[in-house]
Amino acid sequence: MSAATVTPEARLTPDARISPRAHLRHTSALVRRNLLWIRQDPESMFDAILFPIVFTLLFVYVFGGSIGQSLGGGQQAYVQYVIPGLMAMMGMNMAQGVGTGFNQDFNSGVMDRFRSLPIGRGSVLFAKIAVELLRMLFATAVLMVVAVLVGFDITNWAGLLASVGLSAVFGSALMWVFITLGVVMKNAQSVQAMGFLVLMPLQFGSSIFAPTDSMPGWLRSFTDYNPLSSLADTARGLMVGGPVTHDLWVTLGWSAALTAVMAPIAIHKFRTKS
Repeated sequence: MSAATVTPEARLTPDARISPRAHLRHTSALVRRNLLWIRQDPESMFDAILFPIVFTLLFVYVFGGSIGQSLGGGQQAYVQYVIPGLMAMMGMNMAQGVGTGFNQDFNSGVMDRFRSLPIGRGSVLFAKIAVELLRMLFATAVLMVVAVLVGFDITNWAGLLASVGLSAVFGSALMWVFITLGVVMKNAQSVQAMGFLVLMPLQFGSSIFAPTDSMPGWLRSFTDYNPLSSLADTARGLMVGGPVTHDLWVTLGWSAALTAVMAPIAIHKFRTKS
């Protein structure tokens, strides 16, 4: 059935009437469509390439000496400290791309074309999340290459893979927040501005870049409940050694809570708008 001959009833077919197999087929086709778009527009991968390079070089060579001294080992000690934290940050930064991408699709008419096709609306959401997870994994690979070049010592490969998986779980949960922003905000600039306001306090008010021991009491109270601190500390424990259990459960709890609260809101807003 071509887009020109699709009836209004077919266009508005609810997801419940589409079989799981058809959903999977639609999602796979949309994933391929999004990957082909990246191939045609390689500049869309600049953030996945440059973020890990710039942040690693900036914090290792600008702050590594002074913060490393407080860790008792100089710059090398800071490399071992900050790389797991930056891995946790990659999932958060890549999650923002879902919101801006959705907003651009709405404003450019892409969603109008999807409406003319008998595809499940949920497939559009899950395809976007799948592609952003692939971008996050690519950014993490770039990060680890740069990390090794600046002296990071990978002593636990199983812990490294577990950290990547945990970052993907938390990143996918956070994507529902940015999907909601992408649907309700008027333009991509607004989504980016709102994302900046969300990301900056979470990133710098955490244990990603520096230990929290010297922070004021009120800020430490914030970092104790900051999911990025738990994610960074879990990754640090898995990759270089240290306690893991408490921070792991806190990270999984945050991921489950974000998904349980924000996924229904994002899906409802998306269906209402599309």
